[in-house]
Amino acid sequence: MLVCAGYADEVLSGTAMSGDGWRGLDLGSPYIITSVGWNPKSTTTAELGLFEGANRPDFMDAIPLYIHDGASQANRMNYASVQCSRGFRYVRYLKSATKGEYKIQALEFRGVAGAGDDSRLSQLTNLPTVVIHTKDNQAPYDKEHEIDCIISVISDDGRTLLCDSATIRERGNASRSFPKKPYRIKFANKHHVLGAPANARKWTLINNYGDKTLMRNALAFELSRKLGMPYTPFCAHVDVVLNGDYKGTYQLCDQIEVRKHRVDITEMTPQDNSGEALTGGYLIEADAYANEEKSMFWSQSGTGVTIKSPKEDSITQAQHDYIASHYSMTEKNWSSYLDLNTFLRHFLVGELSGNTDTYWSLYLYKRRANDTMYVGPVWDFDLAFDNDGRTYPISSLSDYIYRTKGSTTGYLRTLVDQIVVHDTGAKQRLAAIWAEARRAGMTEEALTDYIDAQEEMLYASQKLNFMRWKIMNQYVHQNPCVWGTYENEVNNIRRYIPTRLAWMDAKLGFDAATLGIESPDAVPAAQKILINGQLLIRRNGKVYSPEGRLVTGY
Repeated sequence: MLVCAGYADEVLSGTAMSGDGWRGLDLGSPYIITSVGWNPKSTTTAELGLFEGANRPDFMDAIPLYIHDGASQANRMNYASVQCSRGFRYVRYLKSATKGEYKIQALEFRGVAGAGDDSRLSQLTNLPTVVIHTKDNQAPYDKEHEIDCIISVISDDGRTLLCDSATIRERGNASRSFPKKPYRIKFANKHHVLGAPANARKWTLINNYGDKTLMRNALAFELSRKLGMPYTPFCAHVDVVLNGDYKGTYQLCDQIEVRKHRVDITEMTPQDNSGEALTGGYLIEADAYANEEKSMFWSQSGTGVTIKSPKEDSITQAQHDYIASHYSMTEKNWSSYLDLNTFLRHFLVGELSGNTDTYWSLYLYKRRANDTMYVGPVWDFDLAFDNDGRTYPISSLSDYIYRTKGSTTGYLRTLVDQIVVHDTGAKQRLAAIWAEARRAGMTEEALTDYIDAQEEMLYASQKLNFMRWKIMNQYVHQNPCVWGTYENEVNNIRRYIPTRLAWMDAKLGFDAATLGIESPDAVPAAQKILINGQLLIRRNGKVYSPEGRLVTGY
């Protein structure tokens, strides 16, 4: 039975519609849906069900009306109100990822006649909802083929709508092997999606499948900001619906590309083949998967490097040869070519987060008329914060993770050793950057507050996510433990933070407890001493550098 009943007991008949895993109605004209009802066959049907409304018979313009989580009473109608001011001619119900037996025995749509407006649309949870409908209901299937679609981004409690035609494809490497796929979307027009700084067409939808907290990438980006990286990718947690199928909690994020408010360097053209124009800008990635890419090179030291910009369909041979030569020179003579500031800050993000893959994949960029190679942005932290059984628990390792059990590609482990192990000046600068960040608020309290806020923000969405992907009690990817609940997963990160901060303090010679993590300017003049032209701080009978390192012999 499938009916749409109007108020004043007016029953509206419609033409039944159906498809693969869905049932619906053509109401003949638009109606503003005010409530939906469903009658399941049994209480054991703990599945997600999505109600959608559209004004095209192919549902390309469909948006959600309501999602139910299967907590319903069997053999009776269950009702839910709908907060959506737009009128729809076509309505339907879909059960997530369901093919075969249809377990809902009756549906009901109630509403009032009218086209309505877009003043208030439905979000699935408190997170923005990203709705994607592809042409002919085709699912993305690889990283090369772009599939036409319409994307609607509903945010601000349903009061803000971004809708545009677009294309979608899969993205990523190892993450593509998971049943919950990562995607790259490309709008027909540029947008500041969800208030992002960049006005761009290309965006990523990160799946965070093996990270059951769903927040590790966002937390790492917070470390990047606190450690002063010049560019940290924008991200926002969202719910994603693809062709009426709820796909779960995703992270909408910048595409790493050359663009203002992203990697802000000169974008090259095929005509930039000589002189100063040939020198940049370039965006590259030292990457263990580089041999799978079309536009790549091998450095003289054996590192595979993907060229991200100029793009593979426009790069010239002169440009390819120039950046390949320049990167090889950087590996051989880092002190002349590598920007130590971005390298060390990027290094600290990787080590503080305990990221197994920091040097498995490393972004670098080069500006025009500048020989320096800069490092960044940070990226890919699903295995960080004690989420890798090969390195768990990270803070029990005797040395930096990249030197012990971390994954590195090509020449990178040797290169990093040369800088943070063997170069005295670089090690001193590393300690100073760490102390600067600690004094500026890189504290257990600040990071725990951020985790708490993320947990609260994600709580409603994660419930739906782990109904869609029933993995909470399974080992996924490199999980070190099955913690059993979302709260326990997040608590694993909470336990990690103070332990890792203490480990890093000890490694870098920073006495946070004694110095109080304060600026030297705030230290009373009576505690400051000048010895051999060096400003030192005397406290509790000990002498410290302004960075918080204990100085012996005084």
